[in-house]
Amino acid sequence: MNAPGATPAQDPPSALVRGVGLPGAVFMGLGSIVGTGLFVSLGIAAGVVGDGILLALPLAALLALCNGLSSAQLAAAHPVSGGTYEYGYRVLNPALGFSAGWMFLLAKGASAATAALGLAGYLLLVGGFEAPRALRVTLAAGAVVVLTVLLLGGIRRTNRANILIVGITLAVLSWFLVMGLPEALRSLAEGSGGGGSEPFDPFGSRPGALLHATALLFVAYTGYGRIATLGEEVRDPESTIPRAIWITLGVVALLYTAVAMVALGTLGASDFAEITRETAAPLQAAAAMLEAPGLAFFVGVAAVTAMLGVLLNLILGLSRVALAMGRRTDLPPGLARVHSDSGTPRVATLTVGGVILLLVLAGDVSLTWTFSAFTVLIYYGITNLAAFRLPPEQRRYPRWVPAIGLLGCLVLAFQVPVPVWATGTGILLAGLVARSLLRRGISEP
Repeated sequence: MNAPGATPAQDPPSALVRGVGLPGAVFMGLGSIVGTGLFVSLGIAAGVVGDGILLALPLAALLALCNGLSSAQLAAAHPVSGGTYEYGYRVLNPALGFSAGWMFLLAKGASAATAALGLAGYLLLVGGFEAPRALRVTLAAGAVVVLTVLLLGGIRRTNRANILIVGITLAVLSWFLVMGLPEALRSLAEGSGGGGSEPFDPFGSRPGALLHATALLFVAYTGYGRIATLGEEVRDPESTIPRAIWITLGVVALLYTAVAMVALGTLGASDFAEITRETAAPLQAAAAMLEAPGLAFFVGVAAVTAMLGVLLNLILGLSRVALAMGRRTDLPPGLARVHSDSGTPRVATLTVGGVILLLVLAGDVSLTWTFSAFTVLIYYGITNLAAFRLPPEQRRYPRWVPAIGLLGCLVLAFQVPVPVWATGTGILLAGLVARSLLRRGISEP
């Protein structure tokens, strides 16, 4: 019983603090998206489909919009941490809920390691240093440690840091577009890319390549799901989460298309893809061809801040999914503990940071992007299935929206190479078996 005049405890020990408004949620979404996808995946997709990237981008954006609307109405109906992991449990069944959470952890854990290594590589490039593997891994590991400690301090401090990071990235990209877009539009209008060095042919790719590129680019849009995974920390989630997803996807779609047009107009599709393979820094090469002293350097700086933002938001989102899975004993229940002072899941955050650190130290993430494409598409397939099954009173959009999203995810998931989706399926089955053993061990006296 509480003493007279004492404030009663209103929240359970695992409750989180609602400290994020609409601007913070939008910047959280932008910080989760504008990074590896923008600075690397556009060049990878150009290598698959050439100029057809300008078709693959809107196709990926439309699928992302369907998934975003599905995520929005699910988050509004169930404003809790955990994203599709929780929606699968609440709307579908425990096996599908666990599958979503497990796929999310697999995809984004590897993506976080990739972002950390990319951050280190760009940082060395900007500084004019060689990038030996040992130094790159050491810097990446340091970034993971620093951001994990930052996240232990609470969501409000994290949100301020994220807004600063995203602001720097968007400011430099705006300069890049102002300098490059007029000339790129002229080159594309004249029917040539790379300063007239090659014909511009957006319709020349075969359908299989277009779908493959669309799958790769879809991953580049998917950071908006981080907004939904923060359902317990967003103020007025019923209205804030859908609006934040709409705004985030609109801004990103315009940004990706504009940046792709500049890269194609200045480099051409073949050079864009080749420079991506050789240096993983194609936008710096495009910026170097523009008549703007210092622009290439600051594009490198923007890449660093963007990777920093992606890594920050991945650790944040992964820790919240681990928290939710710990609550249901799909992972060890100690992960569900929330620190009383900061209101953050410190055990889950430290655990996620440790796992990412191990992946960074292993230094082998060559198939991360393609593996992420498969696992993320399965994750969002479950998202759309859950949205399709929502009762009428909780729906905000027609059922054809999640139906299209589900179909698109299933089709694109199997456009990746067979070894990738076969491995992903095997790991999913192994996770289901491990979950069963864990829960059986906890239930036994």
